[in-house]
Amino acid sequence: MDMQLYILHVVPFILLIYLGCLLFLRPSRTVVLASLLGGLAVAVLNALVDLLAYSAHWWHYIINGLVFSLPLPFYITPLLIYGATVYLLIWRFWRGRGHWFALLLLIGIPILGFVRDLLGAAVTHSTYLIWDSRFAGPLDFGMWLLMFYAGYVVFKRLTPIREEATLAK
Repeated sequence: MDMQLYILHVVPFILLIYLGCLLFLRPSRTVVLASLLGGLAVAVLNALVDLLAYSAHWWHYIINGLVFSLPLPFYITPLLIYGATVYLLIWRFWRGRGHWFALLLLIGIPILGFVRDLLGAAVTHSTYLIWDSRFAGPLDFGMWLLMFYAGYVVFKRLTPIREEATLAK
């Protein structure tokens, strides 16, 4: 699969997931903008680390349509799914009985991203990511921690505190 097929078949699905999340969670414009900026921080950091990793020969991508050795359309997923959608879900479930789910997302998403990269690049060799160095695994894990929590900090700084509906007595 090359980048054009990815854009044609995967990106519309990613947009549908994000728009569905907006439809059901109904966040304010401020929260939507904060989630997009947090997701943008995730995507930009991911691209920068990938570029550094390519230059340092830690890992590289093998797919048609790379721009400066980067699969630019792939960064839509960190922007809208691992970033914006997850931050919206954390925002929604942080207070109340769903707090455990927010904590699960906050801890689990970087682990999930790393395990996905590990399984695809080092174990099954089934992704477009090729690890070139024995340091690729720890660096990839560090990348996931850095980009996810940096994006979350951006999101939290820009998001107003979510007020719970209170009943007047």
